Amino acid sequence: MYTPPNTISNDELVESFNAYVARFNTENAAAIEAGELAALSDSSSAFIEKASGIKSRYVIDKKGVLDPQRMKPSIPERADEALSVQAEIGVAAARQAMERAGKTADDIDAVIVACSNMQRAYPAMAIEIQNELGIKGYGYDMNVACSSATFGIEAAYNAVVAGTAGCVLMVNAEICSGHLCWYDRDCHFIFGDVATAVIVEGGETATSEHCFEIQGTRLQTQFSNNIRNNFGFLNNADESGIGQRDKLFMQNGRKVFKEVCPMVATQITEHLSDCDVDKDQVKRFWLHQANLSMNTLIAKRVLGRDATPEENPTILDEYANTSSAGSIIAFHKYQSDFQKGEQGVICSFGAGYSIGSVIVRKL
Repeated sequence: MYTPPNTISNDELVESFNAYVARFNTENAAAIEAGELAALSDSSSAFIEKASGIKSRYVIDKKGVLDPQRMKPSIPERADEALSVQAEIGVAAARQAMERAGKTADDIDAVIVACSNMQRAYPAMAIEIQNELGIKGYGYDMNVACSSATFGIEAAYNAVVAGTAGCVLMVNAEICSGHLCWYDRDCHFIFGDVATAVIVEGGETATSEHCFEIQGTRLQTQFSNNIRNNFGFLNNADESGIGQRDKLFMQNGRKVFKEVCPMVATQITEHLSDCDVDKDQVKRFWLHQANLSMNTLIAKRVLGRDATPEENPTILDEYANTSSAGSIIAFHKYQSDFQKGEQGVICSFGAGYSIGSVIVRKL
């Protein structure tokens, strides 16, 4: 995985946000007094941690995000001939995954980039990463928002099973700071930047000591507008909407919590049953890292009791919500203690709605 060098604590974020709020309320005092505009409210570190469990996040650019006059990252465009920012962090994560798996570019047949947003429409980020790493074969991008990693793992698994690729590199390059509304109190604390990568191959070529067998995958989608981002190529066809609030991440958090938690718990429970895995055989759940309360409730519904921190590890306190990468970060950081035969579940969920679960066993 690749972690940006810049961190932002809740205290730093709140200081910047509250400075923005003070300036907004001062500049719009007359309209607020007349009832034409609602005054903005301050944020606090206590509010953020209670609402989400998040204490800090990593970002590509810190200065722009914390500038009350800007409230967004400053990431200069690069020449077409230069490696793009998103490909750069994806390549960094990919190299680590390849080294850990004992793979060279010649061993890999396909590259999938699966994440919540792509830096551009085309050429595909996967093909750029493929080129930078010197990999032959093919590459493509896919987007299932926060569920992209588990959907990407299934796509890679299916390619190996079908014989269209013997070894697949799946990358989650998330620059979430670029599509977060940093001046919205309800969500300004949610996201962070990171990149992760996973290699999926047939058992006959797997030689790494870190190998896990995929016992089963399951995907589910159900349309909902409760998590939405309207940024897209057709924005240019209606100038009135360019730069509006809906062109960044939006969500109805309460509805998401109420509707998604039971869906995820049901999927994991049924998936385990269909794979003949008893819930008590599961050593660990590596869940999507969006909200601590969501993960606590989901694990409790699956197990029928409160999960221990070892069973349901958390990384969002340090990394915040890194979209598709969150469950993979949790897996990366909390799997070294697995013994041969022990089982776990990687599960991600989010916009769509979308849910993906992968049951794995240590080899």
